[in-house]
Amino acid sequence: MSCFECCIKCLGGVPYASLVATILCFSGVALFCGCGHVALTGTVSILEQHFSTNTSDHALLSEVIQLMQYVIYGIASFFFLYGIILLAEGFYTTSAVKELHGEFKTTACGRCISGMFVFLTYVLGVAWLGVFGFSAVPVFMFYNIWSTCEVIKSLQTNMTASGDQICVDIRQYGIIPWNAVPGRACGPVLENICNTNEFYMSYHLFIVACAGAGATVMSLIHFLMILSSNWAYLKDASKMQAYQDIKAKEEQELQDIQSRSKEQLNSYT
Repeated sequence: MSCFECCIKCLGGVPYASLVATILCFSGVALFCGCGHVALTGTVSILEQHFSTNTSDHALLSEVIQLMQYVIYGIASFFFLYGIILLAEGFYTTSAVKELHGEFKTTACGRCISGMFVFLTYVLGVAWLGVFGFSAVPVFMFYNIWSTCEVIKSLQTNMTASGDQICVDIRQYGIIPWNAVPGRACGPVLENICNTNEFYMSYHLFIVACAGAGATVMSLIHFLMILSSNWAYLKDASKMQAYQDIKAKEEQELQDIQSRSKEQLNSYT
């Protein structure tokens, strides 16, 4: 084989669909974990400075956020490894189906592993749908605060009314107790909060983290379609191999019968 033919053969064994899904999965998980970690830190800073000056009021929330940050580390590590495994499984099934390695054959263990990946990817996809929905909650909260600040700014610009009576009460979301002090911000105080770097960065980072979770869901759905298709191909390939083995055995038996018949005929003559 020439160098060009060898390169074409190697490129034919690359699972491009699995490669695209892996890149999308890594990108989504990286955005969700990185932006989510920084956004949670900024949220704690906003609460401590403006909505809950007493440390005991938000102690539980701080512990939960810290636990979520550790969970983010675990999610990033797990999906980095899982994405590589699924990509390797894509190479395996592509090589098995296209028979790029000579007499390479699929085994019952390989088909069982492919089926296990289909089930695990389905479970992870359902779980990430919940993560995607949960990541939209802080975006909704920050959007409400930002839209309230825009209302205050518009009132001040048009000079139609005072925005001092327009408030945002964080306690109604249940993230801090009702006895937290001050618990809410009104008028110019709320407008100043929206102009801080912590609020601006946290708001946009939560949006990016939510988008990353959505990209991860799409990648898992993509992986699920690929794995289901590969599992079906492997199943058909195993049946074809069984048929070819039986056919080869019958042809060998027929050749043996013919050779024995010729030997007997020669002995008679």
